[in-house]
Amino acid sequence: MTDAHPLRSKRRRSALRTVAFLSPWLIGFTVFFVYPLLSTLYFSFTRYDGFRQPAFNGLDNWSYVLTDYPLFWPAMRNTLWLVLVMVTCRVAFGLGIGLLITKIKTGTGIFRTLFYLPYLAPPVAATLAFVFLLNPGTGPVNTLLDAVGLPTPGWFTDADWSKPALTALALWGVGDLMVIFMAALLDVPKEQYEAAELDGAGAWARFRHITLPNISPIIMFAVVTGVIQAMQYYAQPLVAGKVAAGVIGGSGQQFEPGYPDKSTLTLPQLVYNLGFQRFDYGTACVVALVLFALSMAFTALLMRRRGGLIGAGE
Repeated sequence: MTDAHPLRSKRRRSALRTVAFLSPWLIGFTVFFVYPLLSTLYFSFTRYDGFRQPAFNGLDNWSYVLTDYPLFWPAMRNTLWLVLVMVTCRVAFGLGIGLLITKIKTGTGIFRTLFYLPYLAPPVAATLAFVFLLNPGTGPVNTLLDAVGLPTPGWFTDADWSKPALTALALWGVGDLMVIFMAALLDVPKEQYEAAELDGAGAWARFRHITLPNISPIIMFAVVTGVIQAMQYYAQPLVAGKVAAGVIGGSGQQFEPGYPDKSTLTLPQLVYNLGFQRFDYGTACVVALVLFALSMAFTALLMRRRGGLIGAGE
């Protein structure tokens, strides 16, 4: 019994030292995550325009967004489409380019540089360039397609082609994933490939049973970060919609995001439009919380079903 008090004191000092070392992170986490999250949750139950004091209105904001706001569900469908289609295409394309470059014997540095350079282009500048390249009337892409007798889509002026056009823009800037996958592929033990070849395994069998299991953590990282980025997709669809609609001026011009026909509308655009253009902070906070819940749900699902994501390789 005489040793219990000194032991508790030692544990208390150890805990205090641990908290002291963690305090910078704890302060940052509280100030920049916990407090904004709790504030967003509070404002979602209030009528607040940023000028007057918030007035509690219960579930009115939630009811309005989920049942009466005409832009919410189109934005939700577009955001989920981008998460499922664009993220999948980026991961598959980045992995394919990484595999291709690791197999090239000469000129690897040149190809790696050429594929990585588009990723360095600013998002707004890259979107502007793509809108002009894919212009249905004067763009070189449709001119080339017409010259070889292929259909010429409307791209950013057609609701059916606007999201595929945004996906093409995302694939053009896939250099970040290419570099990550190249590093992972080069780290796979060559002895495993040599043993598989001696056993008569073909290229697909080696990829399925050796490459995929070895790079599975990198695939998971690419998918999770891609989902988070898609949930924050704002600048590219907004700029593409504005330029395609001919709204390229500055102040004094009103523009409802989502052109054409709400096909480029995303949840982050709704948050900005409601909060900073219409000064309806309560409703904007509801959309922000839905976006946060979706991001957490997708991330939790992917982390729990990691084996299912690459089940073909295990």
